[in-house]
Amino acid sequence: MEIDWNAEVVEQLHSHWQDRLRPRLDGLTDDELFWLPVSSAQPAENREPVTTIAWRLTHLIEGLGPPTIPHFKPTTAAPPFVDFGSSAREALHQLDEAYEAWIADVRHLGPTGLAQPQGLLSPSPFADFPLARKVMYVHVEVIHHGAEVCLLRDLYAARSSNGASL
Repeated sequence: MEIDWNAEVVEQLHSHWQDRLRPRLDGLTDDELFWLPVSSAQPAENREPVTTIAWRLTHLIEGLGPPTIPHFKPTTAAPPFVDFGSSAREALHQLDEAYEAWIADVRHLGPTGLAQPQGLLSPSPFADFPLARKVMYVHVEVIHHGAEVCLLRDLYAARSSNGASL
């Protein structure tokens, strides 16, 4: 049986996006976007800070890359400045644009493109690794941080009636 690895890699993220993550983001409010889930976002001893949904969406938008430039063609130009949304509506619009551009570029790679070395697209230790590894890393980031966003939405919905943090 011949496997179309490009189709499999695309489907990995696309099905997660369509069926799990993106529907859970519908109705996101500005209050949720900037809600601090603990009384202080400062890290406890030897722990990372607990951050907002806004931070996680920004991280996803950055990880998926700017929608205005090709994702898999090396460039010496500085990446364009991204003014991240100051509202849930703007942030979700930016996330949707970043996702659509990313998944379109992954689709265009094809099996041959996935097998090409990362080269100048990545730091030198990864230059000889196939693009497939970079693509899968980005997909894991979207799945991981997307799950965190969903958890924060659940915690926001379950917070005490006075709106206090946990």
